[in-house]
Amino acid sequence: MRILLIEDDPPLGDGLAAGLRQAGFAVDWVRDGESAVAALAAERFDLAVLDLGLPRLSGMEVLKRLRAKGSAMPVLILTARDATTDKIAGLDGGADDYLVKPVDLDELAARIRALLRRAAGRAAPELRHGKLVLDPAGHRVEFDGQPVELSAREFAVLHALLASAGRVMTRGQLEQSIYGWSEEPDSNALEVHIHHLRRKFGAELIKTLRGVGYTIPK
Repeated sequence: MRILLIEDDPPLGDGLAAGLRQAGFAVDWVRDGESAVAALAAERFDLAVLDLGLPRLSGMEVLKRLRAKGSAMPVLILTARDATTDKIAGLDGGADDYLVKPVDLDELAARIRALLRRAAGRAAPELRHGKLVLDPAGHRVEFDGQPVELSAREFAVLHALLASAGRVMTRGQLEQSIYGWSEEPDSNALEVHIHHLRRKFGAELIKTLRGVGYTIPK
């Protein structure tokens, strides 16, 4: 899942980005409101973590412009502003959650997972498909009741496909969901990950629609 982190404080942003990547998210980081608006217009993200006190354009204005375009992408405000009036303004302005700094990284990751779950219309924390169970929080996969070891990339690809089960994801969509701007995948990396997943879970799990993309049928 791909996160846009919008935070102007370099040490804090660096720590948040590293912590979220450790939790299994692909993270892109921008440091001002204008860059956030441009990134959100140009690329697809699954969720944004948004500071309010940003240079060039405030966080509330970024949120306002995003919602004015009809985007339903989850937004979690992460700010030092702890007044009740600020929380009300943020939530009523279109944010899906509101956290006050300093934040525990485990709680932040858990709230992000909850927002992504809600956005996908799922109640259960785990993703299930037949004998396959994927636990995003525990970064754990089981098949037919047995644990299966996956690399971080294999887990990310499987997570993205299971979260979109029944829909086709193009190569570009899959790569966007698992790689950030600073990561340049090899030309055949995605095919290698999918080959490994098929070897571990069966060739029929992931279908290839030639010239279109990949899907896990419901």
